[in-house]
Amino acid sequence: MADTAVHPDATDAAADHGGHDESGHGAHHSSTGLSNNKLAMWLFLGSECLLFGGLISTYMLYRGRHSENLGPDQLWDIPFTSASSFVLLMSSLTMVLGVTAAHRGDLRNAKLWLVVTATLGSLFVAGQVYEFTTFYREGLGFTTSLFASSFYTLTGFHGVHVTVGIIMLLSLVAMLSRNRVPGDKGETVEMVGLYWHFVDIVWILIFTLVYLIPA
Repeated sequence: MADTAVHPDATDAAADHGGHDESGHGAHHSSTGLSNNKLAMWLFLGSECLLFGGLISTYMLYRGRHSENLGPDQLWDIPFTSASSFVLLMSSLTMVLGVTAAHRGDLRNAKLWLVVTATLGSLFVAGQVYEFTTFYREGLGFTTSLFASSFYTLTGFHGVHVTVGIIMLLSLVAMLSRNRVPGDKGETVEMVGLYWHFVDIVWILIFTLVYLIPA
């Protein structure tokens, strides 16, 4: 009769092997419970906070350094900028809808909401370009004053970040359409959403300090 008893060493080896697989499966998560990709995104956004903190501080320091005829009171078009800001804030809502659809596995609606988000972001950038053009025609160039330099640098950097976000959104839509997004698609959409929400939150701060609070 064959000996069917399981050798203790074999059992221990199997247990060790199973434990190794489990550890390897969770290796993409950091000690914080976040995936390495999400942790990297949060660290990147933290560095961006330092960048915008410096730019905002510089603007607040120099916003009073302008001529009497080319100051904020003579240039700002608050209703237009408010409408443009509302468009950008609505893009945060569509981004949330896109992330929610992606986590449900509804890639069709996820792509639709991502395209809508990119479209709203494009409208905001177009409004910013129109605003800059108007200011330049009024005589406010980049080197006109310290106020002008700090204003264009701050809002221009934010516009560049929005543009980068638009490119990320459209690239993600193309990758989802071709099924070229590796790993968890919902997490990938969520990380792009984190960047987009950060850009929107920064604009709320910029809009409040630059346009609403008098120099």
